[in-house]
Amino acid sequence: MAIPNWPISERPREKLLQKGVTALSDTELLAIFLRTGITGRSAVDLARELLLHFGSLTNIFAANQISFCQLPGMGIAKYTQLQAVLEMARRALSEELKSGDAISSPQLVRDFLRLSLENKQHEVFIGIFLDAKNHAIATEELFSGTLTQTSVYPREVVKRALYHNAAAIIFAHNHPSGMAEPSHADKVLTQSLKQALAMIDVKVLDHFIVGNGTILSFAEQDLI
Repeated sequence: MAIPNWPISERPREKLLQKGVTALSDTELLAIFLRTGITGRSAVDLARELLLHFGSLTNIFAANQISFCQLPGMGIAKYTQLQAVLEMARRALSEELKSGDAISSPQLVRDFLRLSLENKQHEVFIGIFLDAKNHAIATEELFSGTLTQTSVYPREVVKRALYHNAAAIIFAHNHPSGMAEPSHADKVLTQSLKQALAMIDVKVLDHFIVGNGTILSFAEQDLI
């Protein structure tokens, strides 16, 4: 049955307006994003099929163009729209980091890192450069690929910290395997960076590891 023929209280858009966005299921939210269905399938049907195929919203967000567009009812228009929505969310969170205290807003930092790193298929190492009030000055991808102590050069990180006139920095990288557990190399690298940056009076406030649905904080684990 087409959505316009459903009871008003069960239609995703009307439900959102009446009860608020948190009252909707993942399927209903996706259906609003998709807007329309195809012959014989409503937007809700397509949304349900997307979730069944990819397994989760996270996996849908991480899907590449080919795997997304090959599904019935999907296409380049919906794929580009999805990427635009994700990028707007990242930029909105980045703006909040620049206007607020990153240390007093740990959930904001986590949300930003999750959107920025969770869906990467290879390891990416980023730095969030902060001023004396812990407001974000800039976020940079410093290195990518398999992270080892020899592939992340402390002197290059020091150069970027000086360039931004940073007072502090938060590091983060992802584990494509999904496990947000620090390796020995992660711990050694963090200490090397902390020592190098201490020479120019830049504090390393934290190092986050982003896994599949989980984020580990070195500071919270007393590893920094």
